Amino acid sequence: MSGMSTIFTSIIEGQIPGRFVWADEHCVVFATIAPISDGHMLVVPREEVERFTDADDALVAHLMMVAKRIGSALEESFDAPRAAILVAGFEVPHLHIHVLPAWGESSLSFEHADPDVPPGRLDAATEKLREALRRAGHGSQVPREMGSPAL
Repeated sequence: MSGMSTIFTSIIEGQIPGRFVWADEHCVVFATIAPISDGHMLVVPREEVERFTDADDALVAHLMMVAKRIGSALEESFDAPRAAILVAGFEVPHLHIHVLPAWGESSLSFEHADPDVPPGRLDAATEKLREALRRAGHGSQVPREMGSPAL
């Protein structure tokens, strides 16, 4: 536990707006505001764990299962040959797994993150993924409203 609230906790608690595609009792998934590619999502535990190496094994296993489901839906909805995951955690000290559609390893760098994507484009990419998750049978985990982590 980090002991201090992070920006991710503020998003999960609804104090800061988010674009949610998944919610369950252990984690949420929302769009990053500086995507490397359209559809770039963050799998974030509700619990404030600073590093992935600090998380208990069951939580890491759950986050990876969710990342796999998000990745499959990203491949389908963005016609990507692969879904990639990145775990770094330097910008926000709250464990999170980046999951994004990928077309090659050269693009998998935070140097390619775009902090100026128009909100409408972020909304469209998020809704595209929400629809793919529903088609894949995960509708019970897709929040009713994109802006809320409530199911």
